[in-house]
Amino acid sequence: MSTYQPDLLIFGGGIAGLWTLLRARRAGYQALLLESAALGGLQSIASQGIIHGGSKYALKGGIGKSTQAIADMPGIWRDALAGKGALDLSAARVLSPHQHLWSSGGIRSSLAGVFASKLMQGKVASLARAQFPPPFDVPDFHGSLYELQEPVLDVSSLLRVMREQALPACYRYDPEKLQVDDGGLRIGQLRLQPRRVLLAAGEGNAGLLERWGMRLPQMQKRPLHMVMLKGPLPALYAHCLGASTVPRLTVTSYPLGDEEMLWYLGGQLAEEGVTRTPAQQIAVAKSELAKLLPWMDFSRSGWATLEINRAEVATPGGKRPDDCYLGGEGPVMVAWPTKLAFAPRLADLVLQKLNQEGLKPEGEEAPVLSLPHPPLASLPWEQVDTWS
Repeated sequence: MSTYQPDLLIFGGGIAGLWTLLRARRAGYQALLLESAALGGLQSIASQGIIHGGSKYALKGGIGKSTQAIADMPGIWRDALAGKGALDLSAARVLSPHQHLWSSGGIRSSLAGVFASKLMQGKVASLARAQFPPPFDVPDFHGSLYELQEPVLDVSSLLRVMREQALPACYRYDPEKLQVDDGGLRIGQLRLQPRRVLLAAGEGNAGLLERWGMRLPQMQKRPLHMVMLKGPLPALYAHCLGASTVPRLTVTSYPLGDEEMLWYLGGQLAEEGVTRTPAQQIAVAKSELAKLLPWMDFSRSGWATLEINRAEVATPGGKRPDDCYLGGEGPVMVAWPTKLAFAPRLADLVLQKLNQEGLKPEGEEAPVLSLPHPPLASLPWEQVDTWS
């Protein structure tokens, strides 16, 4: 039986796990990552690729903990995408350098004070009508439009770039063969005795916590029912403001080729749609788009849905956490990033904890394990067999 003693062993190959792995390796730690399926897993690959900066959390006039925690994330990501940050992600594709907020009625006046605040200055700009991009550049649109300095990434491209850099330290394992004991863990004939373990497997953390005999921290799942439509559509990256603190609709786009564009719909539509069947959810999405963009023709579009869970640390009342989470006990750390944008922040917290605990890098290369490397996850719309 082969035995290895890495400094850090990470479970979970989503973007947060990969970012932490790359940061740890750059800092000199002997770090390895284990993934049970594909890199990008379930939650990362299903995200809309938005690097939030807190603007949508400030929609109702308050600058709360969520806004403050996430405010610096777009800048950190932009540095990495420019090749001058904590990681070099310059080869990843940016679908849009910014998003839009669109509204109608009297919402504009209620937002003026929020967007003029010190935290939001330089991050939100009100656009004049001559600056409106499609599909808002028509006489039928009578609302207001804001530009948010929050980029939208091609998640598949991002994962591909991170995989290329991390692949020598990423391995696929069979959860059925994982055995945990006081001395470490075994996977078949392989034994690992890591100095620290990080559970960053999203929804998979529940099973891993059970393997380690840990009852805390507890996990909660907040489900979404996303909608996908494809056809001759313009590129759109925008939040539609509604009565709730959650945008009425969040739209991101993905070019499919042959003059086809895919729209990926989230926001309040996805949160409230968890009790609907796919057919019902598509019907509601069609109704919403007809109300919000009545001048557009969706008759040639194909439709599908995706049900996905957001895994997070449990909170009172099941509310969305204000920040990413890092906890655990002893040598086992447990993490949920909460949002894609928080991946750099979570990695910083892990490295800070290692330093605080006096865990210094050994300065050796990570070992080569007798396990296969994991593949990349497929985008949700690539897995749809039938479009309605």
